[in-house]
Amino acid sequence: MSLDRKLAILSDAARYDASCASSGTTRRDSRDGKGLGSTEGSGICHAYAPDGRCISLLKILMTNFCIYDCAYCVNRVSSNVPRARFSVDEVVQLTLEFYRRNYIEGLFLSSGVVRNSDETMGDMVRIAQRLREEEHFRGYIHLKTIPDASPDLIAQAGLHADRLSINVELPTDRAVQAFAPEKNPVTIRAAMGNVKTHRAASKDRSRTGKRPPKFAPAGQSTQMIVGADGATDATILTRSTGLYADYNLRRVYYSAFSPIPDSTAKLPLIKPPLMREHRLYQADWLMRFYGFNVDEITSTAQDGNLDLAIDPKLAWALANRDHFPLDVNRASRELLLRVPGFGTKSVGRILTTRRHRTLRYDDLLRLGASMKKAQAFITCADWTPGALTDSEGLRARFAPPPEQLSLF
Repeated sequence: MSLDRKLAILSDAARYDASCASSGTTRRDSRDGKGLGSTEGSGICHAYAPDGRCISLLKILMTNFCIYDCAYCVNRVSSNVPRARFSVDEVVQLTLEFYRRNYIEGLFLSSGVVRNSDETMGDMVRIAQRLREEEHFRGYIHLKTIPDASPDLIAQAGLHADRLSINVELPTDRAVQAFAPEKNPVTIRAAMGNVKTHRAASKDRSRTGKRPPKFAPAGQSTQMIVGADGATDATILTRSTGLYADYNLRRVYYSAFSPIPDSTAKLPLIKPPLMREHRLYQADWLMRFYGFNVDEITSTAQDGNLDLAIDPKLAWALANRDHFPLDVNRASRELLLRVPGFGTKSVGRILTTRRHRTLRYDDLLRLGASMKKAQAFITCADWTPGALTDSEGLRARFAPPPEQLSLF
């Protein structure tokens, strides 16, 4: 099989793996002439698509052959999809050539499991090691590791990769046992715990003051498939909260289950809307940066699922109108962060500016606040919402208009 054909198959197969930005890793560059590539703390990594679009992260599977038969996975052993496999040399060659052509900033590498976990993980480690030590590649590398692999191999992976990720697969252990019985949730958690331990140890200085080698400096993340089982959004967000706390994760990625036409498919489930995935990301963001907890976000949910018509912050504000309107010239940061249309940056600017003068409506616009959402929930020197905050039609201002369904 030609390299182009392999790339078309394995880059397409990798679209089900959620990638991430290179933010959080250490800065490296090759301006000293001693290496190749660079990574910036605020860099954004995407995928290189086989249709020729130029994007910044080469996101591929090393192979889509797999010995497992996970019911939700397009690459399961029983799936009727074209198969391909890159060699170690081919992945190294592709990464370097794509970088030299200014297509990418780094590599996102995942893989199906061939023969056994150690052999597959060993090849992935050799790819990262060769890029770093032989080719002196200083760009971003994200390895999606295999939890069943030897802890020594995962430890080696962390010495060469900026970020490691180990998939928890599904929101509950029961779902994993039902739809991926060959995978063990206990083994997955143990592998994530080992990564956390190695990262902590890499930050400790020896008694002589020397630091050990960096280990996955951009941290670890995980991916959770939503919609393949019957877990509610409340269950999913509760699980995510625990994962962040237990393993110091940088991100939990939510991936909407997408069944494909396949005679061997085992899950006759309706594909959830991508909007559900989007709402979960918004709720996750509120928990991480806005001070919300799971109970607050899901208190407005019907049957444990988020409202798809409006974002979770707005849904909370509409259900808790007794907290509003807030005076932007006096309210605390914690309360301002709960105003729909106010982001962390705009709240920071509000707090800084109001030290010097009283804020007016136009000032809030200049500071970046989205007043279309915020105006019903705040007061300032020249603005009061009056009865708007408690009006029955307030939700209708933000929800999308109903659509006439077609009969044909």
